[in-house]
Amino acid sequence: MELIPGLPDDLGLECLIRTPHEHFSSVSSVCRRWKSEIQLPEFWIHRKLAGLSQRVVVMLQARVNPTHIITGPKGTSRKFSINPVYRLTICEPETGKWSELPPVPGYSDGLPMFCQLAGVGLNLVVMGGWNPVTWQVSNAVFVYDFVSATWRRGADMPGGPRSFFACASDFDRTVFVAGGHDNEKNALRSTLVYDVTKDEWIQLADMAMDRDECNGVFYAGKYHVIGGYNTEMQGLFSTSAEAFDVATWQWDQEMQNDFLETSTCPSTCVDGGDGKLYMCRSNDVVARKSSTWQAVAELPAEVRSSTTYMTTWQDKMLVIGSPRFGEAHKAYVLNLKDYTWAKIEMPEEYTGHVQSGCWLDI
Repeated sequence: MELIPGLPDDLGLECLIRTPHEHFSSVSSVCRRWKSEIQLPEFWIHRKLAGLSQRVVVMLQARVNPTHIITGPKGTSRKFSINPVYRLTICEPETGKWSELPPVPGYSDGLPMFCQLAGVGLNLVVMGGWNPVTWQVSNAVFVYDFVSATWRRGADMPGGPRSFFACASDFDRTVFVAGGHDNEKNALRSTLVYDVTKDEWIQLADMAMDRDECNGVFYAGKYHVIGGYNTEMQGLFSTSAEAFDVATWQWDQEMQNDFLETSTCPSTCVDGGDGKLYMCRSNDVVARKSSTWQAVAELPAEVRSSTTYMTTWQDKMLVIGSPRFGEAHKAYVLNLKDYTWAKIEMPEEYTGHVQSGCWLDI
């Protein structure tokens, strides 16, 4: 059976790989041949090599409350509600398109606050967070398949309640989780890894230090857990970092004590894919290479006061923030080759606060 009647299969394949990501579920349902073709790893390799894969950023973002309006000296601005409702939004930075994912089963009225997101292959993993009504910590895991446009429930995160943990994906099949705190606000040093394909959790060796509110970043082939603080230091962030080598499946023996140079929240720290780490510090974007941080670009004024989210892909960096706390969020893209900024227009319904996010190459 031909992929497309009347066309050679190579031309039929060229048509299929041009399908926008939001239409793959519909295309897969047309016939068995199309579904089996789209499920082949070779299909996605061909799509990527042809330069047709789509970079999407998925965010945990608050809904904008149109009834909560404050009139300031420079006009009218919308603010978030006291109890924001969070949903999953998608930004396609290269096209400027914004959209919303279907709600997670059982969470049509809002996702858990502070849940973490990770992109693994063609899947989005959502884990943890607080129930927005009861504030109870959730260990639930949900996986969204971008090809079938369906959700499934994953195996719960083991080890008891865990909040504000580091979370990062190897972009292939696993998500690493480290640190955070338990229900008694005791900082944790335990580490877990979730295999999305097998739907299994594995307990790893503990870190050398308890780390609450740490950040997880895959960088130079290792899972780095950066910053955070122990139970006694409550809010006084450490400058250190630890690295888990996925090749040896062990933590590096020596902790990097001055990794951040200054005590600061590491939540914006990201891998630039160019051999550097980037993060926001004061009014600047700073980059780390050869153990030294240097300012590379001044943050735009509209995101400088409250920078809530950063991510990178293919020599680009997306920065989202607001000029003042509680005001509509703005989005800018930094070119990591020449450090120039470009503003991304955000429809009003997508200007809510962003708590976490990840990017996928579909």
